[in-house]
Amino acid sequence: MPPTQAECVIKNIIREIGQECAGHGEIVSETLAAFVVKAVVLDPSNGFNMDRPLVKSDVQKLVKLCVSRLLDSKNPSLDTIKMQVYFDMNYTSREEFLEEHHRVLESRLGSVMREITDNRACAREELESLYRKIVSYVLLRSGLGSPTDIKIVREATAALQSIFPQAELGTFLTLSKKDKERQLKEFTMIVTGIRLFNRDCGKGGEGIDDLPAILREAIPATTQHIDSQLQTAQDQAYRYTAILEKAASNPLLSMELQPSMLKEALYNVRQYEIFLQIILSDIITCAQEVELMIKQLGAQLEQLKMIVKSKTAVPTSQVFPIFIALSNLWTSFQDEIVLISVLSNLTTHLEPFLGTHELLFPEKVMQNLLDGLTVKTDVSRVKEHLEDRVHLVDFRKQEWLFPETTANFDKLLIQCRGFCPYTFATTDGLLLPGNPAIGILKYKEKYYTFNTRDAAYLFAENPENYIGLIKEKAKKNAELIQLLELHQQFESLIPYSQMKDVDKHIKPITMSESSTQTDTHILPPTIVRSYEWNEWKLRRKAIKLANLRQKATHSVQTDLSHMRRENCSQVYPPKDVGMQSKREGSSRVPRPQIYIAGLRGGQGKVTSGVKVNLTRAVDET
Repeated sequence: MPPTQAECVIKNIIREIGQECAGHGEIVSETLAAFVVKAVVLDPSNGFNMDRPLVKSDVQKLVKLCVSRLLDSKNPSLDTIKMQVYFDMNYTSREEFLEEHHRVLESRLGSVMREITDNRACAREELESLYRKIVSYVLLRSGLGSPTDIKIVREATAALQSIFPQAELGTFLTLSKKDKERQLKEFTMIVTGIRLFNRDCGKGGEGIDDLPAILREAIPATTQHIDSQLQTAQDQAYRYTAILEKAASNPLLSMELQPSMLKEALYNVRQYEIFLQIILSDIITCAQEVELMIKQLGAQLEQLKMIVKSKTAVPTSQVFPIFIALSNLWTSFQDEIVLISVLSNLTTHLEPFLGTHELLFPEKVMQNLLDGLTVKTDVSRVKEHLEDRVHLVDFRKQEWLFPETTANFDKLLIQCRGFCPYTFATTDGLLLPGNPAIGILKYKEKYYTFNTRDAAYLFAENPENYIGLIKEKAKKNAELIQLLELHQQFESLIPYSQMKDVDKHIKPITMSESSTQTDTHILPPTIVRSYEWNEWKLRRKAIKLANLRQKATHSVQTDLSHMRRENCSQVYPPKDVGMQSKREGSSRVPRPQIYIAGLRGGQGKVTSGVKVNLTRAVDET
């Protein structure tokens, strides 16, 4: 069957289902009817063959099954599907919501802006009317008061006249349409900043609500309400899980109970819990953004007060950027108010999808079923097997990830939304939370956690078998496709809000010590450095070489330049040596000795001396 013909058949089936349900007093959206159609076709028990086109009898059977399922008011599975469809149609990410919100505001102000930009006023009355329209546009765009309140209009007019006197309307009308739109936006931001500053100084701010104070009250109240709803849903899920565990181990009790209905109720409350966690995460992000913006608002106002002080005139280059920053901050506050309101309404509208619990399992019945049972929380289940870890020596082919070896361990996208796939496959759909501390199995670029080590070992032996069982179970209960995020197995049922995340896989960043060494040049270089493609350069080089043949090189050394050149010399270091050039000798001559006798005198009066030479001869010495 061609695609266009198949689409026409499906649209006719959906339209017929909607008409049948409306005849029974039940209004069904086309999105819900389309989801139920695909769910009924996927269920093997209904006997639809996906490989052949639908005949008339098949269409009638399909419409009958879908209508009977949509009219079943005591079916937790249908409530879960309705909840998923409603959430998918009304929830969007923070960035997409703010972008859509700003687009809607722009579209609403489009007609007012066109009246201003397309105006060709000439007369005085027409110019005054145009100026009033600009004031109204500024008030509507800023959201700070009603343009029908006289006090607010006067304050806004005074602020606008301080930056854009009415006498400058003629210059404004000569601008192009884009320039007019740009100036109107700038006027709005500057006037908003002026009014916010006057409000902070106590000199104005008529009709401006205290958005920071409102947010500081609204965010904790909303968070507290969602926390209480989340705690109630978790307690209910823990009770259902305890009863189903008991029924799985006791076949007699399983026959008395309705385990399929209990599991559908468990899926319903688990899906509600997941949606509440998504909303709560967005509100926590809002709270963080609001606290940051409150600090920035205070800092901008203080800076503006320091610039203005008691001056009568201030340069626009100093204050206009601060006014624009104040306006942007206040617009962010308004966005957070709208976002908190939408998330709060979304939470309120999710509660009616839990109505079947009291009808099917009232409190008295639950107390009887829980008699003698210990209700365990998800945290207590994780703590029970905190020390039971997978031993890597037991697995040679599978890859296991642990917190100490994986940097982004907490950011990995766990399959089955973190529930144990082995327990789900072997107990026909029981949801037990997996424990990442046991170890995360990486199989075909997907990651699985388990509630016990034994479950991890058994699943690792034959993963394809258990994955197939999970897929078959999801065909019978279509709400499991979104609950367990099995979108890749059922691409036709991917919700719009999650289509962009299907192919996003966060790869684990494993940590290990390693070292590598590479050769500098593995292959010899093949580049010819002397190659020159320019023949004129080759010609110049040839002429230069030819001229060098007739040249001579001279060098001159001067006293002033000799220290500039590089030179070296070699010296021999002194050594301790001794030498003798002559021998020592001595000579001596006879010492003269003369003795004179008779000097002392004698008996006579005349002294007569006798001289005696006692000097020895030279040869005798």
